[in-house]
Amino acid sequence: MKAAVLHRPGTPLTVEDVDLDDPGPGEVTVRVLAAGVCHSDLHYMNGDLNGRLPAVLGHEGAGVVERVGEGVTRVSPGDTVVTLWRPRCGDCTFCLTGRPALCALGKVQAGSGGLLDGTSRLGLNGEKIHHLMGVSCFAEKCVVSERSVVAIDPSVPPAIAAITGCAVVTGVGAALNVMKDAAGEGVVVIGAGGVGLSAVMGLRLIGANPIVAVDTVDAKLEKALELGATHTVNARTHDLAEELAKISPKPMSWSLDAVGAPQTLEQAIETVGTGGTVVAVGLGKVGATVPVPINPLVQQEKRLIGSLYGSANTPVDIPKLVDLYKAGRLPLDKLLGEQYELSEINEAYAALSQGATGRAVIMPRGKG
Repeated sequence: MKAAVLHRPGTPLTVEDVDLDDPGPGEVTVRVLAAGVCHSDLHYMNGDLNGRLPAVLGHEGAGVVERVGEGVTRVSPGDTVVTLWRPRCGDCTFCLTGRPALCALGKVQAGSGGLLDGTSRLGLNGEKIHHLMGVSCFAEKCVVSERSVVAIDPSVPPAIAAITGCAVVTGVGAALNVMKDAAGEGVVVIGAGGVGLSAVMGLRLIGANPIVAVDTVDAKLEKALELGATHTVNARTHDLAEELAKISPKPMSWSLDAVGAPQTLEQAIETVGTGGTVVAVGLGKVGATVPVPINPLVQQEKRLIGSLYGSANTPVDIPKLVDLYKAGRLPLDKLLGEQYELSEINEAYAALSQGATGRAVIMPRGKG
């Protein structure tokens, strides 16, 4: 099959003929129909995050189950599925206590570059290569654990299904699961990429007001207004604190950093007033830190919390998000950006690096 391989950080992806083994026990083969162009893959491409290489990248995907391994019970051949870059084993402490985004098996995949047993189903030129986050969907097919897929309504367009599995569940999930008390309160969303725009949609659902989107690209801010932001600020041309004072005399109660850079998280901390909560969802470079002023943290009882994968219970939340889309409550069509063929994947990531608007999608079997 054709797949996009990263051999070394700082080098382009190469689309090559890659061998794919049959699914093992508890695993499934998925024919990939769409895969989202997520910034997390770019972190691995430029070396900000470390992974086992060479590897087939891609973690935000959707497709159809073609084959199932021994003992598979969660899906069947022919099912339309969304891939999960965090499995939900159902047995570890985090899964059993309602925090499956922290499933212990995620570390197995991340550390080994393999599937849940730590081994790979991918080969190149007679040598084993690695999976990314247990998915590797920048390819015509992928083998994943049955615990890393969720079956959804097959009528949902593949591009919509794909982005639901990462950007949408991360952003909307953070709003619904972590910021549900923000109804009627002011929120600042820093970063208007796929995750930030999804957070805007989620915050609109729960009734936050005002919702201020912050970015440095005007086209992204226009998209944020289209998806539910009440105000926008271009942080490159305007002072954020001054603009927020014009928008509301009351300090913001919540902020969300969807970028993951030290300067944006610091900005998010400064943005909230007394009793405010800062939610960090963007990943940064390994080892990156941010200074937190101690006295305001204590005296104003500010809170800084992380949210991974929208703090979601994915087998429940992803079908719920799909239903909201079908009901017209989540305008995910408006979130989509450009579509690219697999051979154009480097062009897709060049556009992302240059501030492309909306969530771009790779179509391994051709556009349209």
